[in-house]
Amino acid sequence: MKKILIDTSLFKQNRERLLSKMKPYSVAVINANLTYPTNADGTYPYKPNSDLFYLTGIEQEETTLLLVRESETASKTILFIKPFDPLYEKWMGRLLTVEDAQRIADIDTVLLTTEFETTLHTHALQQQTIYLNANEHLRAVLEVQDKDAQFAQWCRQKYPTHTYKRLAPIISSLRLIKSAVEADLLQQAADVTTQGFLRLLQIVKPGVWEYEIEAELLHQYYKHGTATADYHPIIASGADSCILHYNANSKQCQAGDVLLVDAAARWANYNADLTRVIPVSGQFTQRQKQVYNAVLRVNKAMQTLMVAGALLADLQQHCFDLLLKELVDLGLASKEAIHNPSLRKEALQTYCYHNFSHLLGLSVHDVGDMKQPLQAGVVLTNEPGIYIATENIGIRIENNILITENGNKNLMENTPIEAEHIETLMNA
Repeated sequence: MKKILIDTSLFKQNRERLLSKMKPYSVAVINANLTYPTNADGTYPYKPNSDLFYLTGIEQEETTLLLVRESETASKTILFIKPFDPLYEKWMGRLLTVEDAQRIADIDTVLLTTEFETTLHTHALQQQTIYLNANEHLRAVLEVQDKDAQFAQWCRQKYPTHTYKRLAPIISSLRLIKSAVEADLLQQAADVTTQGFLRLLQIVKPGVWEYEIEAELLHQYYKHGTATADYHPIIASGADSCILHYNANSKQCQAGDVLLVDAAARWANYNADLTRVIPVSGQFTQRQKQVYNAVLRVNKAMQTLMVAGALLADLQQHCFDLLLKELVDLGLASKEAIHNPSLRKEALQTYCYHNFSHLLGLSVHDVGDMKQPLQAGVVLTNEPGIYIATENIGIRIENNILITENGNKNLMENTPIEAEHIETLMNA
């Protein structure tokens, strides 16, 4: 994978912003993720801790960051990396040197992990508060302890009389608002994603297998020096277009079916998230296009409302209102459903069974408080959908929206979205 260079001042600024929000006389610790086993001696591909990457740009396992707020005006940051291991380097590859880590993270003090406990002890005894990090995402499944959780358990036993505070809400609030550098990285991820989608339009036809389409998308991402976003590509044809997170990708595409593709690239660990629906035969049927354009109208209407000051809860209800009206026009719900709460609920649960938006960034479902008003710098998806299982028609249209001071920017604005444009490109 190509090493993507990022302005290292981003990481230094992120650390400074975090330190400014910590209480004086405190320390905070952020650990790299663990490598998890599969079977026998196998392991899952390593995924960097997004918080640690946000603060340092370091992707290497067994890395720890220590931040110390010594007083109102004084602070320091110390990075700990894995020591040189000649056997490891023979088998697995070159490890970061102290100089490498200093350059990547734009940080002065880099020590080895063998020095972490004594260094922490020195600083912890001089401070009153310890900030512990944790995965506090609302949808997180935490059946296995990660490194931060293991450290928290150890730390509370080692220093039982300290005051402990949560670090996750602070980091999440910082990650919610993207800097100009981050917005550019997200745009790069979107641009590579667009190239993958354009390639897909050239190969989809009756008889192609879903896994072949997945392979072509991955090829395009790798060709540009990056990889797939942090979710398995959804290549769902026919009836499976109505399954939100279908990922078997094992069927042969049939003439007359729609193909829902929810797949994207990431760029320097920043994720895009795109969904488009295309006709396997190169032309939508009249009914498919009718449903497609209904969802597209809702998508366009919602983008105009995604501005600074708007509340996501209000936007969600408005999206459901628009979708319900489209369901009525499509003959899927009665007009009474617009004013009857029980009929409204039944129609939406049957045909529109997910929210229209989530935050986007270093995680596909990124961290941040979704209850506060939108602000400039927030990046989120716009993805209404209608799913008609009885007709094998699932339509979801998803773009990535950057909230700006004067409105918003669609990071996917160069990705074909109009039904007729998609048909033209497929038949070119």
